[in-house]
Amino acid sequence: MNQAVKCTRRINLEQCEEMEALSMAHYSSPNILRVPNSKTKVPITVQSIVIQSLNKTLTRLADTHVLEPVLVEEAGAVKVCTKVVLEVKYSLTYTEAGEVTKADLSLLLGTVSDAELPLQQKFEIHFIQQNTKPVPLSGNPGYVAGLPLDAGFQPHKGSGIIQTMNRYGQLTILRSTAEQDCLAVEGIRTPVLFGYNMQSGCKLRLTSTITCPLVVEKVKSLLKGQGFPDYVASFGNSQAQDVPDWVPVHFITQAPHTKDVCQLPLALVIEVKWTKYGSLLNPQAKIVNVTANLISSSYPKTNSGKERTVLISTAVTFVDVSAPAVAGFRARPTINAKLPFNFFFPFV
Repeated sequence: MNQAVKCTRRINLEQCEEMEALSMAHYSSPNILRVPNSKTKVPITVQSIVIQSLNKTLTRLADTHVLEPVLVEEAGAVKVCTKVVLEVKYSLTYTEAGEVTKADLSLLLGTVSDAELPLQQKFEIHFIQQNTKPVPLSGNPGYVAGLPLDAGFQPHKGSGIIQTMNRYGQLTILRSTAEQDCLAVEGIRTPVLFGYNMQSGCKLRLTSTITCPLVVEKVKSLLKGQGFPDYVASFGNSQAQDVPDWVPVHFITQAPHTKDVCQLPLALVIEVKWTKYGSLLNPQAKIVNVTANLISSSYPKTNSGKERTVLISTAVTFVDVSAPAVAGFRARPTINAKLPFNFFFPFV
């Protein structure tokens, strides 16, 4: 699962040389197992190290030797800590069989002063599959989106590449940001992960100079992305050519019954129904139904020179529709007992 997270860390600048979380060695030293429960390890190779100065200029180092944080005293008795880990990016290459063959690491190191505390760090991990055979145009059929169960949420639209996916083959939705400005988050998407209910949104400011049709097209682009899928995979390893393994997306438009009034989309709600499939000991998740509900409302009126703010939101919910397991036999067993022909001898 490709992931990117940020965290804020409170540190004592005087102790920066002793903190593992700030050290490059802490992130470059672990070994990765080639396959689960194996003894074969894949070492991490440092691909690049970029140094960021206090004035935010970046310099890429020629070598990739391990660097440690150093506490130094600048002019005026101001102490700073150099070579502190700011960003960590892992890239793992794996085969179709699931074996990890290569692990690369890229780092951004920076200089931190008291004025920049608390420290914000960013961590990313990406998985890249080796292309051992041609990949169909419909996307990445090997994408598995799910933590406890192996279900798929890879989209498919006809026979071409769809643009609502990100480069890792994941269906995406609108991403919330601190600014909450819809115009600022256009094109910024977050992946939909199987089994995780998600909700995001933004604010859109309307003035009397903006026409409703223009806003409608803009909001639809924000909510649906470019090229909303017609189908999603029922399993994580569904192949594009296996038509029965693809579930159609039922798109519903919900709006008030008002004639001659422009309808502004306000929310896109996606409901995914799935069921447990296969053995009771090791059930797999299977998507059986997907519904996308576009909810609209009448375009709000704005007075001349004034602004109106509307909330735009997206939501994804996963519903388990598995039938409960029932103990017992499919049919009652019958007794087929036969006595020997001379059982009552010598009685007749």
